[in-house]
Amino acid sequence: MALEKITQVSGKGIHVPGADLDTDRIIPARFMKCVTFDGLGEFAFYDVRFDPETGEKTNHSLNNEAYSQATIMVTGENFGCGSSREHAPQSLQKYGFDAIIAESFAEIFFGNSTTLGLPCVTGPKADLEQLRTAVDADASLEISINLIDKIVTYGEQSFPIEIPESAREALTSGKFDPIQELLENSAQIEAVASQLAYIAQ
Repeated sequence: MALEKITQVSGKGIHVPGADLDTDRIIPARFMKCVTFDGLGEFAFYDVRFDPETGEKTNHSLNNEAYSQATIMVTGENFGCGSSREHAPQSLQKYGFDAIIAESFAEIFFGNSTTLGLPCVTGPKADLEQLRTAVDADASLEISINLIDKIVTYGEQSFPIEIPESAREALTSGKFDPIQELLENSAQIEAVASQLAYIAQ
């Protein structure tokens, strides 16, 4: 089964404030003992969503019921920095996010996200500030990320976005998961392998 080509992502937005939000903040290490990534979404940002002493919900934006249907995260600078745990983007995708818009991303987090088919795009600081303000003011605001034209649109506003061309090509062509590509081309791989002397024998 071929991977879906990701050319556009649309949905309601939510502003998760802060710069340098690292992978330990995104998914605390104690939740990384899982055998599979299933169910990891409930632990995204766990230590800032819940009071460590009482277990009660904090005023973190992800606890705001008005934004419970949000699928596009809008955040700050250097998102996903810290350790290179792939559990971080996995937890966000399992939580329900389809894309992330930020001022910048940590390189490894960006790569892990792209492999999952979770687009991470950047935009000018001033434009992102306006978008964050708009999202904070309207929980029903629809955001559209066009990876073909490299533009974000919301309401009557739009601004250009950036994404490395290799990642954009992988997402828009449906070739972002190399393992899936191997599975889809298993027949050709077997055909080539059968002609290799040390395998054919």
